[in-house]
Amino acid sequence: MVRYSVEPDAAVPHSKSRGSHLRVHFKHCREIAHHIKGLEVSKADKFMQDVLDMKSIVPFTKYTGGIGRKAMAKQHNAPGSKGRWPVKATAVVKDLLSNAVANAESKGMDTDKLYISHAQCNRAPPGRRRTYRAHGRIGKYASQPAHIELILSERSEGVEKADDDEGEGARGRKITKKEAAMKRFVKIGGGSA
Repeated sequence: MVRYSVEPDAAVPHSKSRGSHLRVHFKHCREIAHHIKGLEVSKADKFMQDVLDMKSIVPFTKYTGGIGRKAMAKQHNAPGSKGRWPVKATAVVKDLLSNAVANAESKGMDTDKLYISHAQCNRAPPGRRRTYRAHGRIGKYASQPAHIELILSERSEGVEKADDDEGEGARGRKITKKEAAMKRFVKIGGGSA
């Protein structure tokens, strides 16, 4: 049994998917996972397909050094309008998402209500190669692979608002802090004046 960084409550239906030592850039995977976390599965899948078709962009929020500015990044309010189209990493995350959806279907979950409750990317040990430098020296030439994990959950139905006129908020009048404090204050003694 593989361990995930988050163990969701067993009472809540969920499905998982993970990939280890994936030969895609860790920084790209981190930015994709950060962007799709919390999205509905259909929206996340469409977003990643749009990235593959160069119709949408992955906003880079943490690893922004040397990332060029793109006009398309303004759609996601990316800091400094920085973004990229990491095609290889997007395809890998998209495959993991479709695997998690298939796991949910086999568990009998409703795929229309699924959303990405957890998306995380960790650094994997680098793949080490060598490159030849000037003056007969040798330099490192390492890849930066990633471990990716996704957990999907069913979105619960919202609670409907009560129609009764009880309570302060129902009358449409806000209570000030002073009024709330006065209500909490308990009067002691009943002296008549």
